[in-house]
Amino acid sequence: MATNDTCCTIVPYFKILDGQHDAFRDLCQRFVSTAQSEPGCLFYGFSFDGDVAHCREGYVNAEAALAHIDNVGALLEESKQYAEMTKLEVHGPESELAKLRGPLGPLGVGFFTLEYGFRR
Repeated sequence: MATNDTCCTIVPYFKILDGQHDAFRDLCQRFVSTAQSEPGCLFYGFSFDGDVAHCREGYVNAEAALAHIDNVGALLEESKQYAEMTKLEVHGPESELAKLRGPLGPLGVGFFTLEYGFRR
């Protein structure tokens, strides 16, 4: 079963620097507030396991994902003061990933092609 879903998810993991947990968590709240105003954002939130943080985020399509990256650019830059991004993946159908490979490829992103599934 193939999918017609255009959803793209960005999957970053961060290692929070020693002594920066509170500052990083405050920054996460600002990320959430910023993403909340984006019409193409389906879901957005941060989860934690000790000093590792993950941002769970999904967008209606590649254009919405790129709009988000532009929207949070300054916050991403600020995050480097508090955490190191250790892993970055993008998941979505190939038709949408093709639009993201050029802009995001230089970041060392792992691209995962969605081939089967559904979304309600």
